[in-house]
Amino acid sequence: MVDTSTVNFQDTKTAFEWRNDAELRKTYALFAMMGSPALVKLGTSALNFAFALRLPIKGIVKKTLFRQFCGGENIEDSANTIGVLGKYNIGSILDYSVEGAETDKSFDQTVEEILKTIEESSKDKNIPFSVFKLTGIAKISLLEKVHAKEALSTDEQEQWEKVVKRVELLCETAYQKDVRIFIDAEETWMQGPVDELALEMMRRFNKEKAIVYNTYQMYLHSKLAQLKEDFERAETEGFILGVKLVRGAYMEKEAARAQKMNYRNPVQPSKEATDKDYDAALEYIMENHKGFALCAGSHNEKSNLLLVELLNRYGITTDHPNFFFAQLFGMSDHISFNLSHAGYNVAKYLPYGPVKEALPYLFRRAEENTSVAGQASRELTLVQSELKRRSQK
Repeated sequence: MVDTSTVNFQDTKTAFEWRNDAELRKTYALFAMMGSPALVKLGTSALNFAFALRLPIKGIVKKTLFRQFCGGENIEDSANTIGVLGKYNIGSILDYSVEGAETDKSFDQTVEEILKTIEESSKDKNIPFSVFKLTGIAKISLLEKVHAKEALSTDEQEQWEKVVKRVELLCETAYQKDVRIFIDAEETWMQGPVDELALEMMRRFNKEKAIVYNTYQMYLHSKLAQLKEDFERAETEGFILGVKLVRGAYMEKEAARAQKMNYRNPVQPSKEATDKDYDAALEYIMENHKGFALCAGSHNEKSNLLLVELLNRYGITTDHPNFFFAQLFGMSDHISFNLSHAGYNVAKYLPYGPVKEALPYLFRRAEENTSVAGQASRELTLVQSELKRRSQK
């Protein structure tokens, strides 16, 4: 067992050992910009406008935002980043970040790409998980209708059957290749079919070990209760509940839609309530750890330290395959690298895809670092501390 005191999130030497001085200065400049909401808003609008006019700005984006938050434009392009992270015992979760497709051809192309990530994971210990989103392989309007339990037309029913077959193909391939696969969360008004499909795939493929994981967004006030209900079902039916635990990604959209359509806001009333439920979920999972496989996706230092304490409390080895920590690539290296240094299982979500198609993802990261209290300033302070430490050597 590794003593919890060996996990030190203030250790910038370990956190940034993998980056040289020039890279750290670029990171500093980028987070300094993201600390200004006005600059982020102006920048995202300007980039959208420039791409619409087909101005030659791809190279600029690729050297700045894209390099900070993405692995590359394809799997091969991401190999170097995967290898570098692997040297520090940090896995990569290849996340094909192309969004907004609406045709069968594009959905099938996305499936083929995710199958490639499963194949890569089966061959490379540095890629511990694969991942997909239902909105990458199904029409949003169809997911909304299925969620609302509205009657489907004959054509829609055929489309839905194709969606189910795509999910089955991905999860069955992952099972055959012995690769763990995440199903990412969607907005609440289309999450129902995601949850139902995820549980069905777990019933089929999580009997002996966890292959399929569903995502629980704890900024929703209903999720802690759902997590407990799903676990009771898993215990009764005899499968392992795979959980990717996150705080969440659609807060502003959820609140705006609830207000516009006059229904109760599904989001927690405060950040404190979200934090409380997230940590309560960690406690519940670890109390029942024999029936769970967990990937704790969090940039919150307190929650990560709580999980370290819980792993120690229940005598679970730091390298137990059912328990992982995860952060987004380009953020919170002080958490990822110091946890890995202490012997824990850590992975980075590593998005990839063509630069233009990755813009929605990149804009979310920029806005997140602006809106999440203290995120950009925290990153800035850490990078600044490391640059100062290096200059004094």
